[in-house]
Amino acid sequence: MAAAVGGGLVLLWVTLVAALWVVRPDDLRLREALRLLPDVVRLLRRLAVDSAVPRGARVRLWLLLAYLASPIDVVPDFLPVIGYADDAILVAVVLRSVTRRAGAEALERHWPGTPQGLEAVRTLAGLHD
Repeated sequence: MAAAVGGGLVLLWVTLVAALWVVRPDDLRLREALRLLPDVVRLLRRLAVDSAVPRGARVRLWLLLAYLASPIDVVPDFLPVIGYADDAILVAVVLRSVTRRAGAEALERHWPGTPQGLEAVRTLAGLHD
């Protein structure tokens, strides 16, 4: 059982590294995402405690916050570019999923930063119309 779980985790890690290698997020986009990090973390927490957000979305948000707080990453942060890219990609995927379930107004209601920052987050998460 433990070997199967360990093998699955290794396979997941290899798949993520391969996907990041193929996509190779450009440095500018990654820098923009990292500049927004404090506002994004506040947004995630606010969405996670909002009872109007569907329960499944809140569970995803809490799991994401736990992953971001954990010192253990799928792709270690000391690797240039892709070390932080996995975190940024995971945040974007979860935000996109939560926004689809809770609606764009939940994102706007809980955004603590500037309107330009909200636009950047919407773009990074692929939420632009």
